[in-house]
Amino acid sequence: MGKLDGKVAVITGAASGMGRATALRFAKEGAAIVVADLNSQAGEATVSEIAASGGRAVFQHTDVASDAAIKALINRAVSEYGRLDITYNNAGIGGATGRLEDLTAPDWDKSFVILTRAVFLGIKYSVAPMRKVGGGSIISTSSVAGLRGVAGLHAYSAAKAAVVSLTESAAIELGHDRIRVNCICPGGVVTPLVYRGMRGGEDAARSAMARSQPIPRAGRPEDIAAMALFLASDDAEWITGTAMVVDGGMNTGNTRIKFGSGFSGPSFERPDRTNS
Repeated sequence: MGKLDGKVAVITGAASGMGRATALRFAKEGAAIVVADLNSQAGEATVSEIAASGGRAVFQHTDVASDAAIKALINRAVSEYGRLDITYNNAGIGGATGRLEDLTAPDWDKSFVILTRAVFLGIKYSVAPMRKVGGGSIISTSSVAGLRGVAGLHAYSAAKAAVVSLTESAAIELGHDRIRVNCICPGGVVTPLVYRGMRGGEDAARSAMARSQPIPRAGRPEDIAAMALFLASDDAEWITGTAMVVDGGMNTGNTRIKFGSGFSGPSFERPDRTNS
């Protein structure tokens, strides 16, 4: 018997990284999954992997920058499976990076559309279907950068801090509906979004991250999936309005990470910058 038997979950950014790992874990625990992503090929691959293991999943092409697309995503869960119990607002980008004086207003605005407004919309459209089934769990991906600002990631840090604050205010408003709202603050997790623009790729990212926090190994997408499962399950029935830090201890001290300038988009696109 799984921890999520009979539940229906929507997960954005589920074609790769933390979203994919969470989709696989949720399905293993009995949930039916709506896999949402811009990357159709990788998203369908996630669905196929779930199906091969005996789980239930469908893919919904979703641009989280679009109000209509997020509304359609939530509606797909209800039309496909008859209910919605879990929404994981996970999709993200690096956004505008570099020195403050070099950032452009359009890049700053796009960062907030994808990193913060999309979370707002995911929460907004989840309320009505969750209320109909007597409650639910809304989870969003924030970051340790939202708790402790990172130089070179000004827009990302500010946007992720806004996710923490929105989590708290939404939890207050929705608690009486038994809708729990929490966020996860990952540290250095090895995902395509992180290593695709780095010299040395995945191996270099893993090595660098292993040196950046007290627990001497890089974070894995499965580490975040484990926390998401806890927050989605009845084990977290009395937990809401929290920012759960999963970072190997990174947030306990000062970590200096150098970022190149430019804009970092979805994990399957090449960045228009060079990381050092």
